[in-house]
Amino acid sequence: MNTTQPPLSALALCGSLRESSYNRKALRLAMMHAQHLGILTTEADLEKAQHSLYDADLEAAELPSGVQKLKQMIRQSDLLLIASPEYNHSIPGVLKNAIDWASSKDNAFDGKVAMIFGASNGPFGTARMQPQLRQVLGVMNVLVTPQPIVMISNAQTAFTPEGAFVDGKLQHRLELLVEKTIAIATAMRGLRTT
Repeated sequence: MNTTQPPLSALALCGSLRESSYNRKALRLAMMHAQHLGILTTEADLEKAQHSLYDADLEAAELPSGVQKLKQMIRQSDLLLIASPEYNHSIPGVLKNAIDWASSKDNAFDGKVAMIFGASNGPFGTARMQPQLRQVLGVMNVLVTPQPIVMISNAQTAFTPEGAFVDGKLQHRLELLVEKTIAIATAMRGLRTT
């Protein structure tokens, strides 16, 4: 009997809709490292996933097709890679709205493992947003990798023209976060199959 399990899969979520955003650049670096480690990675398009603000009346009638697809993508993933900026010291509306839709009725996030990180132009990185996002995800029974914390400050100068990090230590910290998250997700899958 072949007991080999399929590779883990990761779903990438970006809290910024801008195609060339610093958070998207960091997210793609995390995805590349996960792929290098044998993880199947997909990025969700949060703009297409939600055409309206969360509305319980819409939910009661029929979930929008984009929301249904997002929930399915989350359910099919073993881990989440979440990169997000900080808007007004908090979680960006597009990310929070996606979380609200995907956790409504039946919580698609239940039991998932996630890593969070973020970039901002200011000197504090995403120091005020990340604790809030950890709290929100924790309420939904998501296990968020605690360390290392990756906050990319002064993001306008943090990347090379090719999209790599200028600071090799920052690259190493992000890669370590990816590796630890994969290790936790692997252990969690082992617990579910025993």
